[in-house]
Amino acid sequence: MKLKDIREDRDITQRELAEFLHIKQNTYSQYENGQRSLPVDVLIKLADYFSTSTDYILGLTDNKKPYPRKGAKKKSTG
Repeated sequence: MKLKDIREDRDITQRELAEFLHIKQNTYSQYENGQRSLPVDVLIKLADYFSTSTDYILGLTDNKKPYPRKGAKKKSTG
């Protein structure tokens, strides 16, 4: 997981991210070092916070760009 690298690249402390997520700093530290599983809702918040994809945070891709958001539904013509 690239969570620690992303955080350090942006000069953000664990405490700052923990406050953003409304969790204890120790809990966030456990996410970074793999002692605790990262909940999906936290993963999504972090991807939004860092403007990247969840796959990048999880180490599944080296592409830092986030995926495009789903747009409004197209009107069907019938």
